[in-house]
Amino acid sequence: MHPPVQHNDPVDLDYTSARQQAFLRAIKDRLRRDPRGLLPFSEVRARLEVRGQHDRGIQLVPLANIVGSQGRYLDFDRSFLPLTGVTAQRWKHVRRAHYHSMELPPVELYKLSDVYFVVDGNHRVSVARHTGQAEIRAHVTELDIDVPLSPQLNTADLNGMEEQADFFAWTDLAQLRPGARIEVTGLGGYLELIRHINWQRTCLSAVRGTPVSSAEAVGDWYDTVYAPLVAAIRASNVLRAFPNRTETDLYLWVMEHGQELLEGAAEHHHKRRWLSWPISGVKRVWLSLHARFPRRLH
Repeated sequence: MHPPVQHNDPVDLDYTSARQQAFLRAIKDRLRRDPRGLLPFSEVRARLEVRGQHDRGIQLVPLANIVGSQGRYLDFDRSFLPLTGVTAQRWKHVRRAHYHSMELPPVELYKLSDVYFVVDGNHRVSVARHTGQAEIRAHVTELDIDVPLSPQLNTADLNGMEEQADFFAWTDLAQLRPGARIEVTGLGGYLELIRHINWQRTCLSAVRGTPVSSAEAVGDWYDTVYAPLVAAIRASNVLRAFPNRTETDLYLWVMEHGQELLEGAAEHHHKRRWLSWPISGVKRVWLSLHARFPRRLH
């Protein structure tokens, strides 16, 4: 008499595969020294000023844009692969429902800028990603914030994100100049921008002989100093030489080193041809700023 044939449960095999992928991904992240775990919603939320929230109803959401969780961020990795055995039974239950083509309820998500955080449905997101789905049905609640967030956001970005949120809260720039994007990669850069705005306010008050409001100073700084210089930087294509920097980074550099840039341009032009990209546009803008605010730019 032959022993009964053992049939491996495909759901068990899928879960084992998901755990193995999570293990291999963790090793790769450690070797790259680039851990990319799920982001805790509470920590991200605490660093931002939320101006309001809106129920966006049921919609299809890109799974790649779900970067964190409200309560289960330690149970899954950034790709929502299961990290602990605690997830096993629930994960398998959801996977089995997929095998039987059962329609599951939409997951619950918070949306902040261009990213999402799971409120309810972590296992459904995990199974969907493991099976190769690109989107998932979700009931979305959007929180209004001024800071742009991308799916590449990680824990190392949180301190800079908090500085950025404080900058927008203090200046109210998102309301004064809708669509304005201010992004600094180094810590302390937003504080330097605030110093620029304060200097602008001091100059305007001295010229007019009357106090200038914070809102007026912010708008004038953006329109007459920041935006023209960034436009020149953008037109020069100089960012191609600095792939890990932003337009705001280069604005800060020019404002700090503008005099050195101008004085050294002719001397070094024949040695570094890339200097010819930013010099023409940036030089014109810097000269106009120098004429207007000579003390600030020296």
